Amino acid sequence: MDFDLEQTDALLSTTRAVRKRLDFDREVPDDVLLECLQLAVQAPTGSNRQGWRWMVIRDPEKKAALADMYRRAGGDYLAAAAADLDGASQQGRVLDSANYLAQNLEQVPVFVIPLIIGRMEDAVAEAPGGANLTNAAAGLFGSIVPAMWSFQLALRSRGLGSCYTTLHLGLEKEAAELLGIPDHMSQAGLIPVAYTKGIDFKPAKRGPVSDITYLDSYKNPIA
Repeated sequence: MDFDLEQTDALLSTTRAVRKRLDFDREVPDDVLLECLQLAVQAPTGSNRQGWRWMVIRDPEKKAALADMYRRAGGDYLAAAAADLDGASQQGRVLDSANYLAQNLEQVPVFVIPLIIGRMEDAVAEAPGGANLTNAAAGLFGSIVPAMWSFQLALRSRGLGSCYTTLHLGLEKEAAELLGIPDHMSQAGLIPVAYTKGIDFKPAKRGPVSDITYLDSYKNPIA
């Protein structure tokens, strides 16, 4: 199979965390969401268990409640951090954008909460070869995060934007009660989804990957 590498590379390098350019007023159809999620579940998953589940939230009251949790869990931190940083710097722009999303989250047309069957405490107990948090977390969330990124790529290819957020997980139990999520499920984040204002996203500025790549030993840079 021959891929158009220019198009593929453009998709991979311009799928950004979109916050300020989400279109709050344009409807996101169910069929577009389901098409993107169908692509998402082609992603790899631990032991091919396919334990992913997807919660789509459109109800205005539930979106408002989740936005309130989001702000209670981290809104003060984002606002303070954004105020303290130079707005012209890259980090300052990122935090200003994150604060904007926090203050306007309920206006986003659709939230998607990715779920994975299992809980961290159970994953630690069941991890083979000596249970610890590292391998338990890698196994549990490593079975949903690739699908989340595939979902975001599929959205981007169709003119929609998204952002992988985790702040509300500080109040995960409260969110689970709001949405009727069973106790054996873990939430992996909250993805706001909307069409974007314009599609002219560009690659981010990144240094040469050879500066952060090592050969056989961390003491041996590959460059």
